[in-house]
This record gives sequence, structure tokens and C-alpha cells, in this order.
Amino acid sequence: MSAKIRIGVIFGGRSAEHEVSLVSALSVINALDKEKYEVIPIGIAPDGRWLSAPNAVQLLKEHHPSAHLPEKILLPDPSRRALVSLSSGAASADTIDVIFPLVHGTFGEDGTLQGLLELADLPYVGPGVLGSAAGMDKVVAKQLFMQEGIPVAPYVAFLSSEFSASRKKILATLEKKLRYPMFVKPANLGSSVGISKAHNRKELLPAIELAMQYDRKILVEKSIESAAGGAREIELAVLGNDDPKASVPGEIVPSNEFYDYDAKYVDGKSETVIPAKLPAAVSKLLRQLAVRGFKALDLSGMARVDFLVTRKTNKIYINEVNTIPGFTSISMYPKLWAATGVPFPALLDRLVQLALERHAAKSKLKTAYQPKKDWYKE
Repeated sequence: MSAKIRIGVIFGGRSAEHEVSLVSALSVINALDKEKYEVIPIGIAPDGRWLSAPNAVQLLKEHHPSAHLPEKILLPDPSRRALVSLSSGAASADTIDVIFPLVHGTFGEDGTLQGLLELADLPYVGPGVLGSAAGMDKVVAKQLFMQEGIPVAPYVAFLSSEFSASRKKILATLEKKLRYPMFVKPANLGSSVGISKAHNRKELLPAIELAMQYDRKILVEKSIESAAGGAREIELAVLGNDDPKASVPGEIVPSNEFYDYDAKYVDGKSETVIPAKLPAAVSKLLRQLAVRGFKALDLSGMARVDFLVTRKTNKIYINEVNTIPGFTSISMYPKLWAATGVPFPALLDRLVQLALERHAAKSKLKTAYQPKKDWYKE
């Protein structure tokens, strides 16, 4: 019998999506096949401290983990591949074969955690540094989508410092180019945290101020609800490395005016329709665009790709990607794959396999070059 794969599941983190991450982690940990995997829970507290224990998720939920456990971290040292205790400085027995990162948002989904895992030479689930960073930044993602000819909703982006210096000019530009209503978002965040819908100038200013609490870069998008009878929120799940595949599309019917944090996680009243009721040609095009968007950002492993589709004309706009999508009981990514014929445990197996395959391919690349002459020693 072959040895179990030791899989480190990282969750929590210094992010506004900390609580969502805990729920995703618990769902994944419970669903991983214990005959195949030995799970090592790795929690990151809201202040950034790392800890590891079988009950790490529950300890983070209780908001006082440091009183119970010694801190452990991953070092950017490819010779270790293990959690290291800060108290002793010696490597623990927690050697790791692969990492499943479930830190949503800042410091987890933006390429920073992926950079640490690259330095540590550890295989990990999901996109690499570039794809993670590009997917996290909604403005950069839109620019890359536009370059690939994938339609996006009209938008304006600016920095908080620019808004402070030129408030009247930026407000005039927004109202002229986009008109009301419009969505105001932090460029680098997920789970609809910090997002507002502004119907007039009175609502626009507080919306911008709220978004600036979470990011220095602000994205303001035109709402397309007035176009062709309004827009439907359609999501697809993408799985794969160099040859990714897209799931069937699913529709979100939010309980609030838009799919905000409460509608996603709190009130439990939002509905999902899987597969979405769309013409076959529209569903096919959405699957093609989801894969194109995935490739445009150089993603790998997994991503959920979100679209807006107008009701009367079925015009498609790509909205954003989530490179570490939710894995809670209500999350669309696993539900979409289940509807496409890939149940949750099999989906997790495939994600781990993709991580190991990508790492094996990268390991074949040269990381050193021998010049003809040792000029640097002179």
C-alpha cells in the first residue's frame, strides 16, 4: 500500500475574507479522502501568525488561537518542505507533499502566498504568482481580457491619492462616462467586500470612501441593468493546467439588489440555478470565453469565472475571476463541477493531481546557467 499524500491545507489569513476561508477549509478537510491523504491543517490568524493542529479551524473561529498552540511557519527553503516551529527552530515531523491554499483575498489569493510556496519548492493547488496577482487585480484582469477581445463592462479606475487630489474631476468623469447606477469596488478583494451600488452622487461618495478603506486602487463599473432588460449573473468553473475545461454555467439569483456579502453568506436566501437556463449556443460561448479568460491571465489548476449576460439580447460581459474560489457548502465552484459530472471528492483529487503535475513540469526546467568563464569571481 502506497504512503498517503501529506497535504497541507492553509486557511484564514490577514484578509477581510478570513471567515469565508475558515468555512472553505473545513469543507475541503472533511471531503478529502482520508485513505489517500494525511491532512495537515495550517491556520493563519488575523494578525498573521501561523499555527497548526487538528482543530486549527475551530481555534481560529474562537479568535484566540495563540493561547493554545505554538507558532509554526513554512520557510522559503526548498530543503525543508516542512512546517518549522518558531519556539525550537527545528523542523517538525510535519513534512509536506502538496499545499492546498484556501486563503481568500489579500495575502493569499494575490500571489504573495504563492511566492512563498514557489521559494519553498512546494507543489500547490491553483494558479501561480502571475496568474494569482493578475486575477486578484480587477483592473489588470480587465485590461488583459480586453487585449484578448473578451467584452468587459465600461469602467473607470483611479487611485485613492488621485481621488483626494482631483475629486471633482474624477466625479465628473464617472458621471459622464458611466452614468448611474454604477458599481464601486476595491480593485483587489473578493466576496463582494467593500462593494457598493451607487444610484446618485449622494451614494457615490460614501461608496468610494468605503472602497478606499480596503484598497488604494478603486474600480467603478457601469451597471448594465438598463441595457436589454438587465443582466443575469452567470458563473462557470474552470479546471486544468495547459488544457483547461469549463463546467456548465450556473446562475446566481441574489436575495439583495446585487450579490453582496450578506446575500452570499449570511441571509441564506440567494438562489442558484444549475445549469443556467440559457440557449445552447450561449452556454457554449460562455464555456469558450471562460477558458479564454482563464488562459488570458495565465491561470492553472482552478478558477471560477463570472459573467454578466443581458436578459433580452444575451450579450456577454466577463466580470471577474476568482483564483481561489469558495469551497463552502453553498459555493458555486464545487456545485458547478458536481453538475458537470465531477463530484466533490473527485474534484479535490483532480486539483491535487494538477498541482503535482505542474510542479513536476517546472522541476524539469533549469534554474542555473554555467557561463563559459567564471567572470563573476574576478
